[in-house]
Amino acid sequence: MSIRYTCRCCGMKIAEFDESQVSEAQLGFDSLTPDERALIISREQSGDTVVSITCDYCREALIQHPELSLVGNPLQ
Repeated sequence: MSIRYTCRCCGMKIAEFDESQVSEAQLGFDSLTPDERALIISREQSGDTVVSITCDYCREALIQHPELSLVGNPLQ
């Protein structure tokens, strides 16, 4: 099983780790509140963990055009 980071805006895969190689503490998951965890971390039926964050490209676009944050998937 793996832990995969994907962009919440464009869906691009940012990184992927073998779950047996890293701990939640190493990834900083232990410092998240339960609400934060529910917001950004999900499990697929295959058992893989998906962490939804914003990639650098999308973050820059959102900084330059903040109105894009009002759209569900602004940079598909």
